[in-house]
Formats: sequence, structure tokens, C-alpha cells
Amino acid sequence: MAELLSIGDFARATHLSIKALRHYHEQGLLEPAQIDPASGYRRYALGQIGTAQIIHRFRDLGMPLEDIRSILRTSDLDERNALIARHLRRLERELAGTQAAVASLRDLLEHPQVTTPIEHRRLPARRVAAVSGDVATPDIGAWYSGALGELYAVLDSQQVQPAGAAGGIYADGVFTLERGEATVYVPIEVQLRPTGRVGLLELPPVDLAVIGHDGPEEGIDRAYGALADYVSRHALAVEGPIHEFYPVNRHHTADRARWRTEIGWPIFATGTGTGTGTGTGAAQ
Repeated sequence: MAELLSIGDFARATHLSIKALRHYHEQGLLEPAQIDPASGYRRYALGQIGTAQIIHRFRDLGMPLEDIRSILRTSDLDERNALIARHLRRLERELAGTQAAVASLRDLLEHPQVTTPIEHRRLPARRVAAVSGDVATPDIGAWYSGALGELYAVLDSQQVQPAGAAGGIYADGVFTLERGEATVYVPIEVQLRPTGRVGLLELPPVDLAVIGHDGPEEGIDRAYGALADYVSRHALAVEGPIHEFYPVNRHHTADRARWRTEIGWPIFATGTGTGTGTGTGAAQ
């Protein structure tokens, strides 16, 4: 019989704790070569050290146990490589998110005051092609991307030209209750045949205080904060959903640094007209 190692010796050899080895056994990742029927002691074969090291490496990279199990069980090299590549892409997305968060924090520390100009904008009633739904806040990004893609696809299929920048309307629940009604739309000037989730809406006129945010979503909370500060000091806020506008979005370019989002806070228009201010609340 091949030489067997106690679970303690195997833990030392693989740098996997006894607790981890027991867990991997329970999950069907790494079963002992032998289990004493009387004592329940686990023993491992020397040949299992390589498998343990592979599991260790994958866990260091945060790979889910289910994916590791699939990799170990398949003998298909293409399938195994596809599973590993999928996780590497996940790591790359997480790394990009971390880098963006670091950059946003550094910008917050180095530039605590937001000085982006804020304008008052009066929008007339508009006809739009729209996708609406009740959306959980954590899913809003993916939902927005899918809705926007569907809108542009339907307009293109019916040879309808957008009559302005795409936009979004978000009920208070999206921000306060982690779920709420959301609408993504593209203005149009002609009739459109409703298709799939895309329908027609008539948006009422609205007065907004508007601030811009350049780049991807990371850091957009600073623009929201500056806008709220401005409205509380220099405008009369009214009940109503938040408006967003996407004059440059993923439909126009894959370069996230070139994206632009404009955020509109509903206000009550006064006799001051369409003046501007800055994110610090100082009137211009």
C-alpha cells in the first residue's frame, strides 16, 4: 500500500489547515485516501499533495468551491480552461472596480470640494421610447445596460432616429428602499411600434437643477451630493423622481472615460430664470 499521511502531516505538507481539509472533504473537493472506520481518522496519499496545492492556488484567487469542483472533475481540457478563463475575467473586473474605487477615494481626499457647474433646466413634454420596470438597486446597472441596448436596437430596426440624449427616471425607492420603479428612454419625434419591453411614453414637463459627471459610475455619488447641497441652498426642491441623462454612453463608445451622465433634481421654477451655480453652492 502506498504511504499515507495523517491529516496533520498532510496539512503541514500542503499549507492547508485541518479545518480546511475537513471542509474540502465535506464539499467533495478532496476526499481522503483512507478513513479509519473505527476512529474516523483521515489519511491522505502523497499523490494527493498536487491536487491540494491546486485547490490552494485557486482559493487564493477567490475561486468559488463549485468552480474548483468542476475543474477537478472534468477531463475535458477545453472545459477546464474555459472555467479558469471565466474566473480570470471575473478577477479582472473586480480589479478594475478596486482601481476605480481607489481613484475615487484619492480624488475625494485631494479635492474635497466639488466645483462642477450646476444649471437650471426646463424640459418640455416629450415623447419617448422607453423600458420601465421595478428594479432592485443592486441590479440597476445591469438592467440599465440591457434596457438601453434594447431601446437602440428597436429604434434601429424601425429606422427611427433618436431626437435627443437617452435618459433615465428613478423613483425614490431606488435610493431609499433598495428597490423602485425605473425607466430608461430615448426621445423620439415619430411613431414607434412597441416591441418587446419597449413602449411609448409621454413625459410631462419638468424643471430640474442639473449637474454633470464625466466617466463611469464610480464617484457619481459626489455629483449627487453636490447637487443636493446646491438645491438645499439655492432652489426649492419638489417631490418627484431623479432624472439622469446619458449624452455619451456605452452605445456611443466603449471608452468608459468618455461617458457623461447628467443628473437632474426636480425643483420649483422661480422668477430667477435658468441661472447656474457650482457644486459648492456659491452662485455664479
